[in-house]
Amino acid sequence: MKKSEITILVVDDDPDILEILSYNLNAEGYKVVTAENGVEAVKKAKKKKPQLVILDVMMPEMDGIEACEQIRETKGLENTLITFLTARGEDYSQVAGFDAGADDYITKPVRPKVLMSKVKALLRRFKSGTSEKNIYEIGDIIINRDEYKITSQGTEMTLPRKEFELLSLLTSEPNKVFKRDDILNTVWGNEVVVGGRTIDVHIRKLREKLGDDKFKTVKGVGYKFVHE
Repeated sequence: MKKSEITILVVDDDPDILEILSYNLNAEGYKVVTAENGVEAVKKAKKKKPQLVILDVMMPEMDGIEACEQIRETKGLENTLITFLTARGEDYSQVAGFDAGADDYITKPVRPKVLMSKVKALLRRFKSGTSEKNIYEIGDIIINRDEYKITSQGTEMTLPRKEFELLSLLTSEPNKVFKRDDILNTVWGNEVVVGGRTIDVHIRKLREKLGDDKFKTVKGVGYKFVHE
């Protein structure tokens, strides 16, 4: 996919930040759409179907966390990449963001070079177009790689992108212990800096949805998907 075919939705209530981010992204050749609050962001995401959303956390009317959740629940936007913008560095923000389905985090003030590096790393993981169906079954779980959907005990659900990719990795070799560094490099990419608790947060969400007994923590090493 060419840069000119990629739409990026930038959302922030600060007009100066919108202008700076839009200028840099436009200069790289991307299509840029802007919004000033969460409500407007959800509406424009549904209309424009962006490949990437850069979303501020603290905003009026609807904050970024809620906007992210609504975008993730919208049909046709399941694979849209979402990265948060925030000046808050405390752990709560990151955990809440990843719980809502965020793919990454960018801390303000944003440096243009860091922004472009993050954007390029994220977009490399965006798959466009159609491909041959890739559906497989493991135990009582059916995994549809093309649609980022799973069926567990007869119930279909759409997982946030990173949860799906983590589950897909672990189930690719059941009972194998995947090291934490290998998980980070495979699922998040070694060019994207994420917090140390990122994997733990995503594993916790998968346990809540699919069952605690399906995922085993190997202390000091990593995680595995348990399959008899």
